[in-house]
Amino acid sequence: MNAQQKWIALSSIVSKEIHRFTRIWVQTLLPPAITMSLYFVIFGTLIGSRIGQMGGFSYMEFVVPGLIMMSVITNSYSNVVSSFYSAKFQRSIEEILVSPTPNYIILLGYVMGGVSRGLLVGAIVTLMSLFFTDLQVQHLGITIAIVFLTSVLFSLMGFVNAVFANSFDDISIIPTFVLTPLTYLGGVFYSISLLPDLWQGVSLLNPILYMVNVFRFGILGISDIQVEYAFMGVLVFIALLTMLCLYLLETGKRLRA
Repeated sequence: MNAQQKWIALSSIVSKEIHRFTRIWVQTLLPPAITMSLYFVIFGTLIGSRIGQMGGFSYMEFVVPGLIMMSVITNSYSNVVSSFYSAKFQRSIEEILVSPTPNYIILLGYVMGGVSRGLLVGAIVTLMSLFFTDLQVQHLGITIAIVFLTSVLFSLMGFVNAVFANSFDDISIIPTFVLTPLTYLGGVFYSISLLPDLWQGVSLLNPILYMVNVFRFGILGISDIQVEYAFMGVLVFIALLTMLCLYLLETGKRLRA
């Protein structure tokens, strides 16, 4: 395929993915906004008024970055895993695999679709948060970079889950039993400095902790971890997952009948 044909293939996959979740926006975009608004009211306003300050900021200001990142993670992941598994379940993915479209174009198209939904939901939740608190971004470049890389990372994870899933039930196992616990224990609602030393060490094994803290650093200027290490970790995971996804596409493992 020449460059023009590759561009047509990529834009077709991306536009299909974007049209897919915007067409059913009541199911894909509205629920996260409502859910996060409830988090803002319950945790930020009602409970936060009793907790007081955390890290030198009001509790509402402290939890908002974590809640935004949580919405980006869940929506980037769920978009790719549901879309790609549906294509696999309907056997329509085989048409793409037998076409001359390079595997990296296929992967990039689905990942860009997941990133689009993750960033769009993140933007919606950010706008909702402005009704509850006044956000002052301290490091704009870091904020944009980490939210984009996090969305890419979890889009790739959703792709891997979709490849290995054997049923629609399988695509909900990882979000329910892995992503949700890691997210809630990833410093969204608290600073790990409040934990005993043992549990601080355990928390450092949670990769979501690093992403949430870097995003909080970008907005508030505070973090429980080294920002540089977090970026390096995210980039390493992206590289490893990209190689795994391309390998799965190349071998056709669990994709071809």
